[in-house]
Amino acid sequence: MILPGSTIGILGGGQLGRMLAMAAAQLGYRCHVYAPEKHSVAGEVSANFTCADWHDRTALAEFARDCQVVTYEFENVPVAPLAVVPPDRLAPGTRALEVAQDRLREKRFVEELGGRAAPYAPVDADDEVQAAIERVGAPGILKTRREGYDGKGQWRIASAHEAGALRVPQAGLVYEGLVRFEAEFSVILVRARDGEVRFWDSPANVHESGILARSSLPAPAVVAEQVPEARRLAQAVAEALGYVGVLTLEFFATQEGPVFNEMAPRVHNSGHWTIEGAVTSQFENHIRAICGLPLGHCATRSTPVEMTNLIGTGAAEAIGALADPGAHLHFYGKAEARKGRKMGHVTKVH
Repeated sequence: MILPGSTIGILGGGQLGRMLAMAAAQLGYRCHVYAPEKHSVAGEVSANFTCADWHDRTALAEFARDCQVVTYEFENVPVAPLAVVPPDRLAPGTRALEVAQDRLREKRFVEELGGRAAPYAPVDADDEVQAAIERVGAPGILKTRREGYDGKGQWRIASAHEAGALRVPQAGLVYEGLVRFEAEFSVILVRARDGEVRFWDSPANVHESGILARSSLPAPAVVAEQVPEARRLAQAVAEALGYVGVLTLEFFATQEGPVFNEMAPRVHNSGHWTIEGAVTSQFENHIRAICGLPLGHCATRSTPVEMTNLIGTGAAEAIGALADPGAHLHFYGKAEARKGRKMGHVTKVH
């Protein structure tokens, strides 16, 4: 057990790290953030901040020596340099990163555990694009195997002819057939060091241009009916990875049951509602889990609950949300508002 007063290391300097650091401070921990970007909204609320490249093993090792446990808020942290962090001090471990950083590997991993993904085909060379589309069918979506998030690294393909000019990057692509779904939802769990698993209620999620726009509870009946099966898969993933902390799997609710979309080995945007809407937030329970503390209850306090992302919203516009006395504003303090950038979120608990 890592007691309050100790230092928690956070790899990544964004808003998820910021909210983790705030939850850690409430429990009496200090945080040390490591990120390559000079402006870190997580570093602003932490005791220490190291600005260094992910591949600077000297800086990374020095950072790790200052921390009793190290976690990450970003699934694209390069795995190889993390060899300088003692394995028993990194939670979750590198296995979750290795799986989540490669869309093809992630799909195959989930299928081996009995999950069902959208129809897909790997694309490793230019001359494989047409064959993949013919095999899976069009329309569909071409996705980079690595480093895609919030709709980045994705191209919607209406026909095989439309993909003729595309060039395949060295890391490869995955072509996915479109899924006919009735709703999107996520399963968010926390797994303790002793293997105990707890779940938050699953919100219905709405995406716009590939970016999460809203998460709301209660979810419609079609989601509620498919949550038990989706939870079984999520728990199997956590156990197979020996996972510690908060883990999220996203699903499509279809007429045939839940279809796996992707996983995030970290706290998740669709769980932001838990700060005001649950007995224990995803951020606090992540800190509890990695420090070996007892987990908190994940029950929803009351419904309805709705979390809305503020995408490309400036500070003056964001403050306007407080005209609703039931609104809780979280503005992340990013330096520049721009199209597609998550600047904050607003949660309403009724």
